Amino acid sequence: MTQRRDAALFDMHRRNLLCSCCSGALLSLLPSLARAAYDMPARFERPDIATDEGGLWALMDREEEKLRHSRFLLGDAELQRYVSDIACRLAGNHCPDMRVYLVRTPFFNASMAPNGMMQVWSGLLLRAANEAQLAAVLAHEVGHYLKRHSLERMRDARSKSALAQFVGMALGVAGAGGVGSIAQLGVLAGMFAFSRENEREADAIGLDLMHQAGYDPMEASRVWAQLIDEKDGESSGGSLLFATHPASTERRDTLAQAAGKLGHEHDGATHADRYRAAIAPVRLAMLQDELRRRVPDSSLRLFDRLMTTQSRDGQLLYARAEALKARNEAGDAEQAMAALDEAESLPDTPAEAQRLRGQLLRMRGDHDGARAAFNRYLELKPTAPDAPMMRSYVGPH
Repeated sequence: MTQRRDAALFDMHRRNLLCSCCSGALLSLLPSLARAAYDMPARFERPDIATDEGGLWALMDREEEKLRHSRFLLGDAELQRYVSDIACRLAGNHCPDMRVYLVRTPFFNASMAPNGMMQVWSGLLLRAANEAQLAAVLAHEVGHYLKRHSLERMRDARSKSALAQFVGMALGVAGAGGVGSIAQLGVLAGMFAFSRENEREADAIGLDLMHQAGYDPMEASRVWAQLIDEKDGESSGGSLLFATHPASTERRDTLAQAAGKLGHEHDGATHADRYRAAIAPVRLAMLQDELRRRVPDSSLRLFDRLMTTQSRDGQLLYARAEALKARNEAGDAEQAMAALDEAESLPDTPAEAQRLRGQLLRMRGDHDGARAAFNRYLELKPTAPDAPMMRSYVGPH
């Protein structure tokens, strides 16, 4: 029952959530990005509560308190410190005013509120190929913060009550509020979209900040190239940023051109190995959440890319097999079994691979082989939530 409810929640995300509520996910046409080192402003002072700005900050403080206690936070202290350190390097003297929250939801997104609250969603962590790509997205969000774009956006709200409703729903999507409000988000999201000029500024500032921090600025363009490839051919689903906008090849190309003009003051690091080590403790959970989105074509493109840029490890092979079984086209069951066979001897292959093997063998009519696979699954994970059901498949000893 819980799994069905979770799947329904993720499906509601896919169908209803508009990317205009997510600053890192907005697309725009970028005619140019001017090359100029960004002059970091002084730290912002907290506005008086009696002012319009102070009231907005107080509202975000209340929503942040809800998020702080959300059951959807990833809860990995080491990864939290790792991402926070990256954000701090990008934010410079604004670092003390930033708080980073890692939210377990399988869509590509990051956002930053005017009071310094930054959300980083697990779908972004899964899709980033390296630390530099994560830094590119975070730097874009820091750019919005430094230019106070989100404050400008909130001031344009039609009313304070509408703003409060919007903020509550946006955080509710990330686990801070109720599920029922998600369906209304599309009605309100259009009020709060960043302008194209805001997006141009955030892109230009973010590119400069990641370059100053020593990252390869070309990775900003590669982020968009990867997402465009993942979405290609999908009529729905895909990454959250494509919910209402087409894939922006122009943005990808413009970022690449701007990165090429930045010079070579730094080595242009990507820190791919360091990044993979940082997300390793939560990657299987992120892969399983991706599978619950029920968009197997885009998931397969994602998994195949990760196997190319990272490695053909047991977790990714298992995830690929699950996506193939879910797609269930001609030949998919055979491909899924081949992926499981390849993963069989790898040390990081999850116990769930044995459960999937049993399911595929049952579909073939090989009940003895299925029972053996289910038994191996129970040996590896005897207290799994579905263990009673698996024992019913195995039968009496």
